[in-house]
Amino acid sequence: MSVAEATVEVKNKLGLHLRAASTLFQGIGKFKSSITLARGKERVNAKSVTALMMLGAGRGTKLKARAEGDDAPEALAALQQLFEDRFGKE
Repeated sequence: MSVAEATVEVKNKLGLHLRAASTLFQGIGKFKSSITLARGKERVNAKSVTALMMLGAGRGTKLKARAEGDDAPEALAALQQLFEDRFGKE
């Protein structure tokens, strides 16, 4: 089992709102690895739309991403790409 970690930044105007959280879920849901996002001490399952929204991550927020599992590097790369692409909405 491998572990991959990175810091990602919310770049889209509306932050990690419902549409962005749904897009993120769809983009990483296919991976077997467990994926978490953390803001400060709060850590949530990145495959849960509700949990993602509870982070209250607005534009400019930096989050620690962590993937654990056999496809962790690929899962983390997909997550990072979604953040870079502003969840495909802008």
